[in-house]
Amino acid sequence: MITLNIGDIRVDRVVESELPIFEPDFLFPDATSTALDPERHWLEPNFIEPGSGKFIMSFHSYIVRTPHHTILVDTCVGNDKHRPARDFWHQLDNPYLDDLARLGVRAEEVDFVMCTHLHVDHVGWNTRLIDGRWVPTFPNARYIFAREEFAFWEAQRAEGHEVNHGSFDDSVLPVVEHGQAVMVEADHAMEDGIWLAPAPGHTPGNIVINVESGGDSAIMCGDTIHHASQMAYPEWSSRFCEDPDLSRQTRRALIEQLADTDTHLLAAHFPTPVAGRVVSHGDAFRFLPAG
Repeated sequence: MITLNIGDIRVDRVVESELPIFEPDFLFPDATSTALDPERHWLEPNFIEPGSGKFIMSFHSYIVRTPHHTILVDTCVGNDKHRPARDFWHQLDNPYLDDLARLGVRAEEVDFVMCTHLHVDHVGWNTRLIDGRWVPTFPNARYIFAREEFAFWEAQRAEGHEVNHGSFDDSVLPVVEHGQAVMVEADHAMEDGIWLAPAPGHTPGNIVINVESGGDSAIMCGDTIHHASQMAYPEWSSRFCEDPDLSRQTRRALIEQLADTDTHLLAAHFPTPVAGRVVSHGDAFRFLPAG
């Protein structure tokens, strides 16, 4: 994604990985070749790899620079994390921080870290391993967590569950222990032009992030929308959704809100070029990448 300017707010992307990764029916249990075939002419090759048929997905963070703050949205998987059940995320060694610096942001310069939800691939760079301990990667940042989201996973952990492949323990709790976490309501306003909105279903406290300045706008939807194929089939919820029925209701409402407007959609996993707009197409929708 090239730099996106929303009025006087600058948005960039730092990519941890981008690759063909999931079979459609693994990510979306309701997906079928019969349903996807009529959509391939616009989904390939950006969103579906020709030949293999796998979904192409990106794992990235957004860097939002306002006149007042530098904000990092979602922090991918992270390095050195023990994820044996997901070999493509296990013990990574990626140049994420170097790539962030190349975009003009050092870890010390991040003012806020915002997680749309607390799944394993959205919290990893919250912490890094130093001298055998997980410590906050961004030492001067306040980490913004939706209160309901944190409480849900905290309760899961208290019941003895391994939460999100261990990421709650190594990528969330150390931030709390260092006193850098700020629990907020799902409609929290960060500053003029940056505010959260509840988007429950994928997780109980899932949020989207609104960006607005100078008459332009964008919505960072996290995993409310995983893949562009959900424009054609908003009813497809991922196997990772805690409440699939609520997820599809939330997703359809968001897509309908965005459809045929000038608001940019910035999803957590759409591959390059990432940014785009939603347009109506018959009884469903399509995603038009920018540029």
